[in-house]
Amino acid sequence: MDWISISMCSPIARFLCGKFKFPMKDIASWALNTAAVGGAAYADVRIADDRHRALSTKNGKVGSASVSESFGFGVRVIADGAWGFAASDDLSRPSVEATAAHAVEIAKASARVKQRDIQMASEKPATADWTSPFQIDPFSTSVEQNIELLLRIDSELRAVQGVTLAETNLNFRREEQWFLSSEGADIHQTKYTTGAGYAAHAFAGNEIQKRSYPNSFGGQWQNKGYELVEELKLVENARRVGEEAVALLKADQCPEGVFDIILDGSQLGLQIHESVGHPIELDRVLGMEANFAGTSFLTLDKLRTLRYGSDLVNIVADARQEHGPGLGTFAYDDEGVPAQCTPIISHGLFTGYLSSRETAHAIGAERSGGTLRAESWNRLPIIRMTNISILPGEGPLSRDQLLASTDNGIYMETNRSWSIDDKRYNFQFGCETGWEIKNGKRTRMLKNPSYSGITTTFWNSMNAICSRDEWVLWGTPQCGKGQPQQVMGTGHGAAPARFAGVKVGSAYKGA
Repeated sequence: MDWISISMCSPIARFLCGKFKFPMKDIASWALNTAAVGGAAYADVRIADDRHRALSTKNGKVGSASVSESFGFGVRVIADGAWGFAASDDLSRPSVEATAAHAVEIAKASARVKQRDIQMASEKPATADWTSPFQIDPFSTSVEQNIELLLRIDSELRAVQGVTLAETNLNFRREEQWFLSSEGADIHQTKYTTGAGYAAHAFAGNEIQKRSYPNSFGGQWQNKGYELVEELKLVENARRVGEEAVALLKADQCPEGVFDIILDGSQLGLQIHESVGHPIELDRVLGMEANFAGTSFLTLDKLRTLRYGSDLVNIVADARQEHGPGLGTFAYDDEGVPAQCTPIISHGLFTGYLSSRETAHAIGAERSGGTLRAESWNRLPIIRMTNISILPGEGPLSRDQLLASTDNGIYMETNRSWSIDDKRYNFQFGCETGWEIKNGKRTRMLKNPSYSGITTTFWNSMNAICSRDEWVLWGTPQCGKGQPQQVMGTGHGAAPARFAGVKVGSAYKGA
């Protein structure tokens, strides 16, 4: 049986709990029973313990060091055909019951302005206990050990003449959650996440160039333990990364024009995130959500009719463990629906959305796609990307072979910036570095590469993608959505791919 001890309580809950400790099922039953007595037709409870460690350095000094823990519960109910939600970090019985009663009150107030009753797709209640696989608990490593590693990387970066700013970061997270519902679901999940990366900046006059490793905006993040840090070979790549940042200062400006382009896997992952992942969120399509990323051009009439991409484009939304250790991997979502694989684009045809139990009926689905998630116990779950990944090519094709088969083009690597309209249709992306491709050979380095296009035109221009050996499941740890904002992690598996006739070079004109 799982227990909550005093040490896990908030200050208020610690005062109220005294020397007692309560089993999770008791806490949940207090909330569920109160909701039922209050008139709720459905209720669920999420109790969550979330632990973080975030460390960084900047030019040989510790930039930040924080360790935090958040513990509390949220109650979601349906009463009079509408949703109600309330949360608290006080797990005493009076608080739990009062919070559940408040959720019912909110639902009944919301029902006065509802357009229709909430319709929930059926789901068999599950009983499960799952932990994401890991080899080394990242919290078993000391802060001193972590800082020592970051300073070694920092030293290697600044050993390169011309590097004027070195930044490193290391992040660990442990999320433990209990989910119980009035339908009988009883699910316990624990997920470990590790993220690590760094960047070298080179300043000259009014110009700044940057190279990141192994990806920009925080590096690589996966549902793994400390073993990810060891796999990334951070120290070993530092000098090369620093040298590339300095070399960019003297590199030629990326030319403007129409070219075939090859995107590395990390950049293609962000392209998927912005031009596929967000527009397939069914709450955006239905007009239920528009914060941060807008709505979507993928109206319901386009399902199974729109030619989204070329025949080579196969994209899935896959939260299953067998897909890989992505930030969108779990056993069950936050309303008790098991992880699934949903085909999103199948040989170029648009075939699926990200859905929940509430929205499934809008697309004629009998069950949810299992994509409802919340940032924390004090947030209402909303539709979020899982692992939105493009499947690798079926034939053997390495990155070098892809370059060799390209007569005249530009290879672009590592995202620098992005912009996309609020329908997710017109976009522009910039990368940290590029290389000219001439007669199948990678030649001169190019700085400030960028490309732009229209979502469906761009994906229809894809004419090659590398094989499984080049495929990586990248982590995007800070995807914002909702109001109040929720920041969550998503995963994007991708391999280098080529796109024909793309507009290149206008983003940084004159840079």
